[in-house]
Amino acid sequence: MTLELKQLRCLVAIIDTGSFTDAALELGVSQAAVSRTLAGLEDVLGVRLLHRTSRSIAPTTAGVQVLARARVLLSAADELVREATTGHTRLHIGHAWSAFGRHTTEFQRRWQDQHPETDLRLIRHNTPTGGLAEGLCDLAVVRAPLDLKPWAHALIGHEIRYVALASDDAWASRHHVRLREIHTRTLAIDHRTGTTTLDLWPEGEQPAIEYTRDVDDWLTAISTGRCVGVTPESTASQYRRAGITYRPLLDTQPVPVYLMWRTHDFHPATHTAIALAKILYQGASGTSAP
Repeated sequence: MTLELKQLRCLVAIIDTGSFTDAALELGVSQAAVSRTLAGLEDVLGVRLLHRTSRSIAPTTAGVQVLARARVLLSAADELVREATTGHTRLHIGHAWSAFGRHTTEFQRRWQDQHPETDLRLIRHNTPTGGLAEGLCDLAVVRAPLDLKPWAHALIGHEIRYVALASDDAWASRHHVRLREIHTRTLAIDHRTGTTTLDLWPEGEQPAIEYTRDVDDWLTAISTGRCVGVTPESTASQYRRAGITYRPLLDTQPVPVYLMWRTHDFHPATHTAIALAKILYQGASGTSAP
């Protein structure tokens, strides 16, 4: 036998209404059908779910556990139906580190004002594609070096690079740092989702490396003073932390920022989101072109 959603709905209705009779009324079926459906659920699970007397109904220990899981499953099923029948009412934009950097808040505000019918969610996923390859988002903001050919994508802007330092580092008092100076230091690199690679430096001038696992690990390594980091402007905007100072890095090309999506399964609001992101980046002085 196979577990069915109608069986879970029956169990929830019995508990919530307090009787088989009222559950039948809520579900629009006969009381006998409620009894059969519950019995079917107990057969599938192999446990008794309810204590039933002439005056009351209460879940067994197993029933309490099944009831809790049933509510979660039914809620997810209802959400799936709502999205399928009413259109794409929610847009998930994934990112590995920093969403739209200093444009993030403005992007969210304009989206809410201009497209209130579509709920926007910005979610950080520590994967190279910001959760897109894993099916966790509809669009992803991507800055890391990545093969874009398998994905549909659009360039939305560029960001200058910064050096991240411990605030008591000698370089923190300077206005800027030059790329060639980095080779004298140990460089923290997130090799999975970071934007920095050793290709920035010529052979013989590459710095020592300490690899980190994610942005929080990266910031922690830098705050100790044993490492410095190289990162786009978006990190400097969204990760202002005590003990960390950012300074512009000279003699480097800016980092391209892309929105990426699945070619054959894209959200209806995809091109609207791209257009808004481009407007914000192009309106930012000095960051809209390499």
